[in-house]
Amino acid sequence: MSELDETINESLEHASESKLNSRIAIFVALTATFMALCNIKGGNIVQNMAKAQSKSVSDWTYFQSKSTKQNLSENTIELLNTQLISTTNLSAKVEIEKKINNYKAKVERYEKEKNEIKASAEAQEKSYDDMNVFDDQFDMTEAILSISIAMFGLTALTQKKQLFYFALSLSSLGIILGVSAFLKIPLHSDFISNILG
Repeated sequence: MSELDETINESLEHASESKLNSRIAIFVALTATFMALCNIKGGNIVQNMAKAQSKSVSDWTYFQSKSTKQNLSENTIELLNTQLISTTNLSAKVEIEKKINNYKAKVERYEKEKNEIKASAEAQEKSYDDMNVFDDQFDMTEAILSISIAMFGLTALTQKKQLFYFALSLSSLGIILGVSAFLKIPLHSDFISNILG
């Protein structure tokens, strides 16, 4: 048991003297800090996506309500036109024509309102889709940075410089993706998004 303790202590002493471990510690700290910032920003984007999606669903429901009211008004106009044809009383005809004109005005108003609501719903859907690109970038960033931190850990154990450079490359790629997402530059990989999705 004492030989094992000596081996572990000796490894720890050499590890603390290693310049490679110092570099690993610095890059792990930088990578983890950047990953935390990306996580916060990604979380905020997800919240905004949820708001946009909720608003879009609400707008489409409102659009449907206006469509139903418009349809009922159009059907009422048809019924009133049928009633107008069969009515012989002049004062009743005038009253029916007033009602028809009133419903026609409602149909026009509903059509105008529907167009406005539709534009709002489509804008919310576009906003959601636009944010989703950057949410995917932040997800990819976090995945790549997590892998790079694991590779840094393996490097600390094995002391292999090739593994250090691989981990550094992954970390750099993750940071590039993250910075581009912060700057709203769409660097998007559908292949990676589909894997992570």
